[in-house]
Amino acid sequence: MKPRWLSLLLIATLSFTACSEAPPQVHKAKLFTLGTLVDISVFHQEKAAALQAVTIVETELETINRQWHAWRDSPLTQINQQLAQGKTVTIDSTSHHFLQQAQTLAANSDQLFNPTIGSLIEQWGFHSDDRPDGAPPSKDRIDTALKQVPSMANITLTTTTLASNNPAVQFDFGAFGKGYAIDRAVETLKLAGIKNAIVNAGGDLRTIGSKGDRPWRIGIRHPTAAGVIASIETDGDESVFTSGNYERFFDFDGSRYHHIIDPRSGYPANDALSVTVIHHNAATADAAATALFIAGTTQWPQIAKQMGIDKVMLIGNDLTIYMTQKMAQRIHLEIDNTQIKIIGDET
Repeated sequence: MKPRWLSLLLIATLSFTACSEAPPQVHKAKLFTLGTLVDISVFHQEKAAALQAVTIVETELETINRQWHAWRDSPLTQINQQLAQGKTVTIDSTSHHFLQQAQTLAANSDQLFNPTIGSLIEQWGFHSDDRPDGAPPSKDRIDTALKQVPSMANITLTTTTLASNNPAVQFDFGAFGKGYAIDRAVETLKLAGIKNAIVNAGGDLRTIGSKGDRPWRIGIRHPTAAGVIASIETDGDESVFTSGNYERFFDFDGSRYHHIIDPRSGYPANDALSVTVIHHNAATADAAATALFIAGTTQWPQIAKQMGIDKVMLIGNDLTIYMTQKMAQRIHLEIDNTQIKIIGDET
C-alpha cells in the first residue's frame, strides 16, 4: 500500500503538470519563395516543435523552387535545353512523380492546362521576376509559335527517362508547381506530427485540421475592386486556389495583358476574371484553376467534370458568378446585386 504522503505528492505533481501545459497557439513564419510570399501558420501546443516543423518545410519549398524554376538556371532549364536538342533526359523518381501528375492533369483538361508552352509565356515577357514593360509579341510571332505548339501529349515518360517528339517543348510549371510544393509542405508537416496548419502561397493554400474550435476562414479577392468578394471556411484537409487576370499583367496602349495564356490562341484567356477551386489536392486545384479560367464561361463545367472538380466559382467579365452546387453550399458571398448562376453537379 502506498504511503499517503506519496499519493498526495503524485496528485499535486499531476495537477501542476496539467495546469502548466500551455494552450495551443498559432505559430507563424513567412518566406519569399515560389515567386510569392508564403505564410505558414501552425496551430500547436509546443512552440519549439512547431517552429522545427516550419524550418523543415522552408527547406522543402526552397528545394522545389530551385528544381523547377522556369527561367533562372535550374535543373528544369537544363531539361528544357536537352529536350530542345532532341535528347532523352535521365530523371529520378521524384521528378517522375511530378511530371506524371502534370501529364495526367493536362490530359484531363484537354491540354488547357499546358505546362509545355514556356516559349509562349517567355514571348509575353512573363519569364521575369519583374512586370513586363513593352509591347505584346507580334501576331506573326504568335502564329509561328502556334504552328508548333506542344503539349504534354508530346512527352514520353518512363520511371527513369523523359523524352519529347516536339523540340518546341519548353516546360513552365507556373500553374502547377506552387500547388505541388504546397502539397509537399503539408505532407512534411503531417510527418512532423502537426495536425492543424495552413500553408498560404500568395492567396493559394492548403489547410489541415482547424484553428482550435474554429475552421480556417479564407477570403477570395474581388477581381475588380479592393477587398474580398467571398469567403470560405475550410473543412479539414482542403486546398483553395484562385486564378485571376489581376495577378501578373502589363498594360499597353490601353489594353491589359495577363499571364494566363490560352494555348489554343497564343493570347491571354479573355472569358473570365477569376476562377476559384476547392479540392483536397493542391496541385490538382492549381492546375484546374488555370484550365477552368482558360475554358471560360461555357466550357468550364465539362473540363471541371473531366478533372474531377466539383467545387468551382467562376466570375465572368460582367461579374456574373457561376458556381457548382457544391461550391454554392460552401461559399459566403460578401457582395450584393450580382447575378448568380448555379450549375448542376458535374462530377
